[in-house]
Amino acid sequence: MTASGHALEVAHAAARAASSRKAEEIIALDVSERLVLTDVFLIASGTNERQVVAIVDAVEEALHAIGVKAIRREGVREGRWALLDFGDVVVHVQHAEDRVYYALERLWADCPLVTLPEDVHVGDGPE
Repeated sequence: MTASGHALEVAHAAARAASSRKAEEIIALDVSERLVLTDVFLIASGTNERQVVAIVDAVEEALHAIGVKAIRREGVREGRWALLDFGDVVVHVQHAEDRVYYALERLWADCPLVTLPEDVHVGDGPE
C-alpha cells in the first residue's frame, strides 16, 4: 500500500506553503506501510521560533484553502516542534536544533521518500 492520491495532494500543498515561508530541509515520507492512521509525514525546519510559527500558519492557511482542516495541533505556541495532524498527512515543523536532536528522518529511514514539487525547497534532512 502506498500513500493515497489525496494524501499526496495535501502533502504537496503543505510543502509549498512551508517553502513559501523559507522552511528548510523539507521532506515527505510515505509512512502508509508502517502506520494505520496516516499516509505521509511532512517534515520541515525553521531557524527560530518565530519562523516555526510562521511556517505552521502558512501550512494551515494553504490547506484550509483546499478544504483541509487540522484535526489536532500541538506545540505551536512554543515554536520548537509543532505537529499538525490533517488525518492522511501529519506535518512536523521543528526548530532546526530540535530536528537534529530528534532525527525523525533516521527513525523512519525505512520509509520511502515522497517526491515533492520542483518549486519546493527539499533537503536530505539534518546530518
